[in-house]
Amino acid sequence: MARHDNFRGILLMLLAVLLLSCMDAGLKQMSAHYPPFQVSALRGAASLPLVIAWVLWTVGGRALLRVRWRLQMVRGLIGIATLPAFVYGLRFLPLTTAYTLFFVAPLLITAMSAAFLGEKVGPQRWAAILAGFVGVLVALRPTGEGALTWAGLAVIAAAAGYATAAVMVRALSRTDSTQSMMFWMVVSMTFGSAALAAPGWVAVDSGDWLLIAAIGIVGALGQWALTEAFVRGEASVVSPFEYSALAWGVGFDLAVWGVLPDSITWIGAAIIVSAGIYLMRREREAQHPEAQLQP
Repeated sequence: MARHDNFRGILLMLLAVLLLSCMDAGLKQMSAHYPPFQVSALRGAASLPLVIAWVLWTVGGRALLRVRWRLQMVRGLIGIATLPAFVYGLRFLPLTTAYTLFFVAPLLITAMSAAFLGEKVGPQRWAAILAGFVGVLVALRPTGEGALTWAGLAVIAAAAGYATAAVMVRALSRTDSTQSMMFWMVVSMTFGSAALAAPGWVAVDSGDWLLIAAIGIVGALGQWALTEAFVRGEASVVSPFEYSALAWGVGFDLAVWGVLPDSITWIGAAIIVSAGIYLMRREREAQHPEAQLQP
């Protein structure tokens, strides 16, 4: 792929990470006042009109019905559980710590792809996956002094759910359109979370509606930018820039909540990020063997 395409892909990825980090900061703000399932439902409802408009503009409504319903339903159920788990973690953890733990997702995707999709994962990749899990243990600190709390475990569970859904996307993309996958995920998240939140629904403060609308807009734009980043650039080139979320997490933690992660969390983050970048490099070498011959 041409260099200028990768450059645009990188810029789009950086934009996507900024927008999605703003969304996560908004979700963290809301998590202090509303139950996790309600936050998830409101986030989905705010994005749904934009998603519907995008679907109708690009492929039309009929494309939404030509899907593999069983897999779409399973993926939807996973989505209903994943975002509330992440929101619960955000309520009690600094944004940077939550991102550190969630970055185990790319490692899980690689491992699951080998187990369920039959993709080849060599010993060096398995070593990187193991190293990444060691980084998670460092960040969690099982001594009880670190992030080994229900909130930390909830973020790990959210990462596992996200990884599972991502592996399912690889299978669904063979038959279903991107628009249908995004539409049904948002619909499932919105109405499924709303049904589970209904018994303990908290009246939304009038001052929060602007924040909810902003979360929906930046979330939808961030998802678009993320998709375009992978369209414009090679995945192995643009993916490492997802880790720029740590910088935004630090900025929001310091500016809004006045907290920063400790040194042990940073060590865990460094291990996880290094393992993830190594996996991406190995993926690029596997796709472009000639790159290994270049100085």
